[in-house]
Amino acid sequence: MQSFSSCCPLLVVLMPVSAFMEAPPLASSSSTASGADEEDNNGGSCWRRPPERLRLRAVRIARKVGQIARDDPRRVAHSLKVGLALTLVSVLYYVTPLFNGFGGSAMWAVLTVVIVMEFTVGATLSKGLNRALATLVASSLAIGAHELASLIVPTSERAEFILLVVFVFFVASAATFSRFIPEIKARFDYGVSIFILTFSLVAVSSYRVEELMPLALQRITTIFVGVAICLGTTIFVCPVWAGEDLHELTAGNLDKLADFLEGMETECFGEDARSRNLEGQDFLHAYKSVLSSKDKEDTLITLAKWEPIHGKFRFRHPWSEYKNLGTLCRLCASTMEALASYVDILTKYKYPEANPEIWLKVRTTCGQVSLHGARTLRELSSAVRSMTTPPPTNNDLSSAMKAANGCRSELLEDAALFQMMHLAVIASHLSDLVIQINKITESVDNLARLARFRDRPEKTRNDVVVNVKIVDDK
Repeated sequence: MQSFSSCCPLLVVLMPVSAFMEAPPLASSSSTASGADEEDNNGGSCWRRPPERLRLRAVRIARKVGQIARDDPRRVAHSLKVGLALTLVSVLYYVTPLFNGFGGSAMWAVLTVVIVMEFTVGATLSKGLNRALATLVASSLAIGAHELASLIVPTSERAEFILLVVFVFFVASAATFSRFIPEIKARFDYGVSIFILTFSLVAVSSYRVEELMPLALQRITTIFVGVAICLGTTIFVCPVWAGEDLHELTAGNLDKLADFLEGMETECFGEDARSRNLEGQDFLHAYKSVLSSKDKEDTLITLAKWEPIHGKFRFRHPWSEYKNLGTLCRLCASTMEALASYVDILTKYKYPEANPEIWLKVRTTCGQVSLHGARTLRELSSAVRSMTTPPPTNNDLSSAMKAANGCRSELLEDAALFQMMHLAVIASHLSDLVIQINKITESVDNLARLARFRDRPEKTRNDVVVNVKIVDDK
């Protein structure tokens, strides 16, 4: 930690002014005189405080940086890969023969590395191929537009300028509109942006530059070199595959669902379940990360489709099935969320003892369903993680379904009880809904107060009297 603080003198900038203005702690009465003499001799003890605070601040930052690196060591490898790629591409600019061949366009290769280099192989491939293909197509189309304008009006520069402006307008408008198409937005949005940029630059430059073809070729070549360096560094040096992250995320979600059911079986349906305090238990929150995994899952699926064959993932791997599996996991997690709310209610409020016979029967059945359901999810998670086919007959799943169906059949025998259970569930959900609406109302009031909403004008009511005349047919 000390080595980090000694090599980071610029951390002084991060210190708030209040750190230097903070008064030192009060000393005891016995040391007041000696402290005063020491302050007179050394210029005051408050000036010895900032170095200590700087050291503590540096230690905290070093610990935070170390924790980030320990959480995922691939982040350190990615940082080094970006530095390596920039080092390689800077050779184009520093070596004189290469610079003479590429000219000032060599800077485009450096910009390409900075923009295209991403954490995963799929993200780098997506941005790199989009940038390379978009630059090639846009440059070719811009050169074609220039040649077409020259053929149509070979003698009038003003007319050629007007035609180029018209081309830029229609091509940019059409390309921008294509970004609203969901399929293009998902996979080629970055490429369309580069296409618009490159076409506009080359088309506008064609009016002033006499030799347009060498300019376009230099730009295309340098961008291709930058993309090639990015892809080579990302794929061959400590690659991070989006497909593997997606695969691990799916297996981890199944494990989290299993954790919830295991906690339910041991903590809620055990022998002394009614006397336990379940508030704040970890298993009651195990499913929450599954509910919020959709955005990350969709991003990984999109990036995994760009990746080549790697590891156990062959060509045309069914990545879309991970989306279906993730949707089902989130539906299961939403059911667990409702179940957790009931557990929380039972914990906070002490209800009278139910019929011992019914309570024992329901508790035993729910315990069996939770136990066998958790085992089924564990087995599925293991099958996904090891990429092995699950067994065709799952005894745990059969046992869970049998227990659940048996409990449902017994409850159906008493139709009134079953109906009251459904009504109780509906009433409980409506009560929770009212509580949430109340919180939303408080939040809106707070927003209105802080944002200084204008007062609502009072509405004037106009009473309308409707006279209904009943005519007797008789």
